[in-house]
Amino acid sequence: MSHHKEKYVFKRQSYFRLLSYVKKYKLRLTIGIVAGFVTGGSLFGSFFWVKPLTDPMVKAPQVAAADGTPAVEASAKKSQLDVVVKVARKFGVKTEDAKGNMTREFLFLLVFSFVALWFLKNFATYINRYFMRWVGTRVVADLRDEVFNKLLRQSLVFYGKADIGQLISRCTNDTASIESAVSNCIADASRCPFEILGCFGFIVFTCYTRGSFALPIIIIVAALLVILPLIMVGKLIRKRYRSAYQRIAEVVSRMHEVFTGILTVKAYHMEQRETDYFKRVNDKYFRKLVSALRAELMMSPLMEFVGVVAVAAFVVYSYLNSLLLTDIVALLLPALLAYEPIKNLAKVNTYIQRSMAAADRYFDLLDNNTELVEALNPISIKSFQDRVKFDNVKFCYEPGGHLVLKGVSFELPRGHMVAVVGETGSGKTTIANLIARFYDAVEGAVSIDGHDVRNLRVADLRHLVGIVTQDPVLFNDSIANNIAYGCPDATRDEVMAAAKRANAHDFIVDGRHPEGYDTVVGEKGWKLSGGEKQRLSIARAILKNPPILILDEATSALDTVTEKLVQDALDKLMENRTVFAIAHRLSTIQHAENILVLEKGKIIESGSHAALMALEDGRYRKLSEIQFGSKERKNHHES
Repeated sequence: MSHHKEKYVFKRQSYFRLLSYVKKYKLRLTIGIVAGFVTGGSLFGSFFWVKPLTDPMVKAPQVAAADGTPAVEASAKKSQLDVVVKVARKFGVKTEDAKGNMTREFLFLLVFSFVALWFLKNFATYINRYFMRWVGTRVVADLRDEVFNKLLRQSLVFYGKADIGQLISRCTNDTASIESAVSNCIADASRCPFEILGCFGFIVFTCYTRGSFALPIIIIVAALLVILPLIMVGKLIRKRYRSAYQRIAEVVSRMHEVFTGILTVKAYHMEQRETDYFKRVNDKYFRKLVSALRAELMMSPLMEFVGVVAVAAFVVYSYLNSLLLTDIVALLLPALLAYEPIKNLAKVNTYIQRSMAAADRYFDLLDNNTELVEALNPISIKSFQDRVKFDNVKFCYEPGGHLVLKGVSFELPRGHMVAVVGETGSGKTTIANLIARFYDAVEGAVSIDGHDVRNLRVADLRHLVGIVTQDPVLFNDSIANNIAYGCPDATRDEVMAAAKRANAHDFIVDGRHPEGYDTVVGEKGWKLSGGEKQRLSIARAILKNPPILILDEATSALDTVTEKLVQDALDKLMENRTVFAIAHRLSTIQHAENILVLEKGKIIESGSHAALMALEDGRYRKLSEIQFGSKERKNHHES
């Protein structure tokens, strides 16, 4: 597990790459933006009602204007807020009675209109948040689908280097961080600017009618005092959260390693050691997260302090200019109401930096491409007719690395069995992986029926090849679905027929597994014994019915009785097939037409069992004597 210090590079393109995922949902996005515009418009309109509503509450003399205009209308006209009065008169509503007091009709109109505008504002806010959060959540779901698909298509070279826990963290924690940020940010970012514009627009309009621009200047100065620190702190937040995400990936990685290796942990009584080690890893994550939180939590106090200073400056300005209370309320209310959306926008910046830290890591993973590329015009091959051929194949797992195979050449004719033996690390499994094109040869070629496997359709090639490994892989699903994996359209009768041929049907239905074929086998098949898992994997291969079969000695880890059952199943599986067998027990391959002896990536001997045993100093003969002792030599001489 790497703990080297990661060099962080700010990636501005992550913003635009995330935005590109939004395009397909532009209708919902448009509805959300329009709703955001409505919230700002309704907020702006509601401020025209503030002064007419507050004027009657202030015990000031109701003096008519010099031209005879009633007191309420004179007050509204004086403040250039005669819009409400004009609307009332248009509907035939009297604004004041003979005594100069506001009429009930006018009051009801004011109250109803004010409430209606705020209802519209809140309804539009709901629409905006719903559609924008839907878009944000859907985009992140798309991101998660894309990265999962990308990871499935990576080559085995990638998985040979990758830390599975790190991959899980990037697919879950990183995308969850993007989701929590984007689903909230996209709503606030599409609404708050309109709300701020509505508040600030009304203040500018009012100040313009009065010929005074002190308050807008105060607001602009306050905004500048906030924006510059926001930019600086935002970059710091992004950097620190990226480091925190790296640490949580290490936490997930350690959990994955320990839980998958829990048998070894318990067998060596290492629970306390693993607990202590995990605590150290977790504490490192905690410290990184707290460091990021310190920068993040700086935003809100900064906003509030600048807001309080701006309000104080406005109060001083109002006192020096002898503004009326109603004028102060009419100007201060939109300023105060603008504080919340401004604060939300500051949070948006924080969330964006957090999500971009995760997005940088996400796109780093997405841009990592080790997929084996299919030919532009691949050859479609639906059946296997002739032979598999290795022609001077060389292979290494990393460019310029150690050669695992050094000029391997052999042929596997249709209907024959070729087995390979050799010490661990000699390259046996690598040959099998090249047949299935899990990797590509560095030099030379692997061909099927004369076609280089690199030129074949991958789907067609994988359809022709079946694999039974020493360590069978089962999924946390039913027995039937595990057998039918790769053949999802198989009927239950076909599944049962395959299980019977694999000697698996009896243990499935004899009561050991009460739900029979519907029994869920558990994580990696933990409910089943080794022999049962092996027979299910053989049944899976039988159901697939591939013409080319790769066997990685499936009986080497089983007891004698179970081995007999599995070997019988394998014999049925190998009938009328072309078989490439990796042998650990030589007794299982003595009937092979050709046996390859591999040593350090080279074929040093090849031939039938009898031919290889005839070589006095042959490597195969020595391996046979090690496994069977002098009995095998005696039997050979007698024959």
